[in-house]
Amino acid sequence: MNTKVTTLEARKKISQAKLDTRRIFLKEKGLSDEAIRKDVAIRKLKAELRKSDFRMAVIAAQEEIIRRVAKGKADKLAAAKAPEKESPEEIPVKKEKKGKKERSEKQAKPEGKIEKPENKTEQ
Repeated sequence: MNTKVTTLEARKKISQAKLDTRRIFLKEKGLSDEAIRKDVAIRKLKAELRKSDFRMAVIAAQEEIIRRVAKGKADKLAAAKAPEKESPEEIPVKKEKKGKKERSEKQAKPEGKIEKPENKTEQ
């Protein structure tokens, strides 16, 4: 287990024990539940518990991500080492390209006309 998690769990246990003893002390003193909830020490201890829970959840999420990445790398390595035998069904068939239309289909210039260059001379 991660050392950070063990430390956080120990802090959480300590905070929980302090919270319980503080509640018992305030009950014996004769305070109402509303006054106990508003007590500064109680609120601080509850905040410490929430922080510990949140931090442990973040660490667990990070460890899960690390596990997934490691598994993906291992799978990729195993796939690379395994000999790949492709069956003819798995090989994609190339499609034939369509040929261009022939130029003869296009309309040719009329044969009777001759193009004259336009040379204008000034007189």
